[in-house]
Amino acid sequence: MRLVFAGTPAFSVPCLEALLKVPDTDVVGVVSQPDRPAGRGMRLTPSPVKQAALDATCDVITPQKLRGDVEALSWLKERQPDVLVVVAFGMMLPVEWLEAPRIAPLNVHASLLPRWRGAAPIERALLAGDAETGVCIMHMEQGLDTGGVYAVRSLPIGPSTTGASLWAELSQMGAELLVESLPGIASGALQPVPQDETQTTYAAKLTNEERVIDWTADASQVDRQVRCFSPRPGARTMLDGKWLKVLRGEACRGHTTLPPGSVASSELSVACGNGTIFRLLEVQPEGKKAMPAADFLRGRPLAKGDALGS
Repeated sequence: MRLVFAGTPAFSVPCLEALLKVPDTDVVGVVSQPDRPAGRGMRLTPSPVKQAALDATCDVITPQKLRGDVEALSWLKERQPDVLVVVAFGMMLPVEWLEAPRIAPLNVHASLLPRWRGAAPIERALLAGDAETGVCIMHMEQGLDTGGVYAVRSLPIGPSTTGASLWAELSQMGAELLVESLPGIASGALQPVPQDETQTTYAAKLTNEERVIDWTADASQVDRQVRCFSPRPGARTMLDGKWLKVLRGEACRGHTTLPPGSVASSELSVACGNGTIFRLLEVQPEGKKAMPAADFLRGRPLAKGDALGS
């Protein structure tokens, strides 16, 4: 089986590495997004997928765009792929690319479709308080994650699940499901099942504004927000005119009459909406390293009634 792989972030790498180990399968080309500035020196840096492909001596291209790029399309057709596998590539594929593979264009999508179609399915599931999420192997078409689903596997979201832990687990799960599904897809034994359009939800791209903690929300929602953005880029709140990242915390039992955003105890518990309380366990002051909340309080004591968020 001849495969062309398209992906960009670290989430995609386990799928590529798994495909490279499948017997009688040849990854004949890899497509990734162009190198981007990164690090303190803002040097042009290859994407994780490009780096993994280079390490495996795969043929790699990094077009600025696919639509209208005749050279990139010729490159794809020259490789005569049986299957095009797309994992978090980050660009919409034009119809010419979807029609190129002999068997199918496949997408590994990190949600239980049709719930959370779109750019940020992992984070949206966590923010919404979903009890579970998962991965789907989907037949790609022109719509946004609208194609039929060949295979699906679910994963529970626990009370301590973070965005980072979900990314890690789902990337491995996606790689395993992809490898298991390929033979059935190639033989026709697995057929795509249409999605139930009445159950569709959309996972819009996350914004920096969504990282700012809304202390008027219930503590359970603040807890999901903190876990969603932990450890990077981190949920955050203002203190002394500077950003304070909240990397870890917990919703507490009890009730307070203090206004939302007020420090409710000496242990850096903070009043939230509906009188609920959220306790900060690990924070990162602007320009400093992450530290336990107790260590932070030794350098910047806070009294009951002091306000965060301003």
